[in-house]
Amino acid sequence: MDRRHFLRSSGAAAAGLGVCSIVPAFGQGAGRRLAPSERIAVGCIGMGGMGSGNLSNFLGQPDVQVLAVCDVDRQRLASAKATVDKRYGQATCAATTDFRELLARGDLDAVVISTPDHWHAIPAIWAMRAGLDVYGEKPMSHSLLEGRAIVQAQQQYGRIWQTGSWQRSTGSFKVACELVRNGRIGKISRIEIGLPSGKACGPVTFGEPPPELDYEMWLGPGEWAPYCAERVHYNFRFQYAYGGGKIMDWVPHHGDIALWGIDYDHSGPVAISGVGDFPTAGIYDSAVNFAVVCEFANGCEMHISNKLRGGCKWFGENGQWVWVDRGGFDANPKILLRERIGPDERQLYHSTNHVRNFLDCIRSRREAITPAEVAHRAASLGHLGNIAMRLGRKIRFDPAQELVLGDPSGQQMLTNSQRAPWHL
Repeated sequence: MDRRHFLRSSGAAAAGLGVCSIVPAFGQGAGRRLAPSERIAVGCIGMGGMGSGNLSNFLGQPDVQVLAVCDVDRQRLASAKATVDKRYGQATCAATTDFRELLARGDLDAVVISTPDHWHAIPAIWAMRAGLDVYGEKPMSHSLLEGRAIVQAQQQYGRIWQTGSWQRSTGSFKVACELVRNGRIGKISRIEIGLPSGKACGPVTFGEPPPELDYEMWLGPGEWAPYCAERVHYNFRFQYAYGGGKIMDWVPHHGDIALWGIDYDHSGPVAISGVGDFPTAGIYDSAVNFAVVCEFANGCEMHISNKLRGGCKWFGENGQWVWVDRGGFDANPKILLRERIGPDERQLYHSTNHVRNFLDCIRSRREAITPAEVAHRAASLGHLGNIAMRLGRKIRFDPAQELVLGDPSGQQMLTNSQRAPWHL
């Protein structure tokens, strides 16, 4: 479906839903290269904690104009609109509770998607189909095959994709990965990734959602469940119907760095096992404590657990290792901390500002530092870990074809059902 057809369809769909009519038009997001003097027109979808932070970051860029914001919570929506209007000194920011209305405007170059996990793939794919570049929050997808669909859409429509895995744009993570990539600690045999623990909840009270929240739209393609305050907003991540637990919340950060260090950005493990402690009461069903082991074809094992030291640690030969976390960087031997990567050695992608990198790539059409395929492979570690934990057995995986081998139940869990009328 081409962009003009998409916009016509979106306008018709929006009119049918009772939202304002939309006049289809080509905007700046149809793939042309922007002139340096042109502002990049941005729309923001999802204005919660991450969404508010992303909004602030984009408003802080001098060549960005935020034209529209979207959220299913009208209080958050009003707050976001007020923030944008104050920044520009005029009450012109559009506000909508339906992302389709935002996508069908026709005057945007890019969108920032900061929704719960179950609402990542549909807006992202529809945005790229509409000719827009995407800054998408991590984890990139709610299931492994959703992630592959996003990658395929990015390739098909030729869009710029940046994932909010911003650690790649900070110096210590890049330096650590370059040390590992350039063999400073020898062959990597083991990687440890320490993540935060999950969460359980006690009894909840079901009732009517507050008037400011379009709860039906919040549920969207996720399974229907009665409203309670403990289900929505930040808490989505502790329910498999809408998130993937703390492993999916954090492995796109530290797992992403781990894969960057061993040059596995475009592949994945061949076997995955794991154990987890799951809540026995309440509405949360993701693992509180977890330990996952990913085995790679090169013999390396990646251990992911909330019981390990936070961050990412690569183990090499002769007792050598490199560890990095936010605000922390260490190695054995210590002399590695003073090492410099030579001009003839492997130099990794350089970025010092994640949002700025995305905006610069919109202009140049160069691939961003955390593109769709890279983000998908990092998220896959969590998806596969959750599958192994929930099944209670090791699964074999073909990272090239992205198939669970010899285990129909595991293969089925690579995707999840989407509630009508929503579909990719």
